[in-house]
Amino acid sequence: MTAVVGLVHKHRVYLGGDSAGVAGYQLTIRADPKVFLNGPYVMGFTSSFRMGQLLRHSLSAPHPEGDLNQFMCTRFVDAVRTCLKDGGWARKDAEQEEGGTFLVGIHGRLFTLDSDYQVAESADGYDAAGCGDQLALGSLHTTTARDMKPHQRLTAALDAAAHHSAGVRGPYSFAATPRPS
Repeated sequence: MTAVVGLVHKHRVYLGGDSAGVAGYQLTIRADPKVFLNGPYVMGFTSSFRMGQLLRHSLSAPHPEGDLNQFMCTRFVDAVRTCLKDGGWARKDAEQEEGGTFLVGIHGRLFTLDSDYQVAESADGYDAAGCGDQLALGSLHTTTARDMKPHQRLTAALDAAAHHSAGVRGPYSFAATPRPS
């Protein structure tokens, strides 16, 4: 249970995430953030804190090259699959591998990696994942044309998700891709 939100603004990707750790009816406010930097990538995870720990501390993400969409669908996904398998987190059912869901930003583009390792890029310039995703997406949509800074839009989206979802709680953490050089 979670809400991770992201948006593209002036060639940078900004992410925000809540702090809820939910198991059944138990809620723990976690100190370890769901959004972070890994080299030039900004990432925000759902699904499992263990998966997030592996993405943050074990993933040796390759440097992007060539067509970015193709790179993300091939070399980046291959690195994630290896990381999750080596960390003992990836699952296999009926010969199909399954990971978790997370947002990743690089070079001013925001991608969502789904549990089947599908790579998606929304044409809207924003996306969300987790149990509060639809609530957050509504907020991000309504703030698109407003004169708001990225942090304000992400906070509004997380607030909407926290207000209407039992699986989303503050405090929120934020991260962004480095400024382009």
